[in-house]
Amino acid sequence: MTAIVVGYVPKAEGRAALRRAAEEAKLRGARLVVVNSARGGREYDDETAVEADAELAAVRTQLAEAGIDAEVRQLVRGMDVAEDLVAVAEETTADFIVIGLRRRSPVGKLILGSNAQRILLDAPCPVLAVKAEDAD
Repeated sequence: MTAIVVGYVPKAEGRAALRRAAEEAKLRGARLVVVNSARGGREYDDETAVEADAELAAVRTQLAEAGIDAEVRQLVRGMDVAEDLVAVAEETTADFIVIGLRRRSPVGKLILGSNAQRILLDAPCPVLAVKAEDAD
């Protein structure tokens, strides 16, 4: 079975990536692996963990209701997002990775976000970059 890996954050860019990845998974009959990556440390306290768990439970429910074969992973292991997504893509032999991009200022457009750039350069498979919608 094929697999699609999607990087998910509970923001407009994460929701846009999840929507597109879910569409692709349904279209291709692929398993969807949703990855929410947090570095951990002091910023990742009990309250943050509870919020992340609730958000990911809602994602699981949404995907199950849509009839999508999905696995949702919360990774808190000291790695950055790019390392986690590339590692999961390698582990699952993913067909491609879906990431969300946020809108940037004219000056910010000169530089792609460092995580997005690392995923594009290091991924073992194609990467689909999705822009967040304004109304999200």
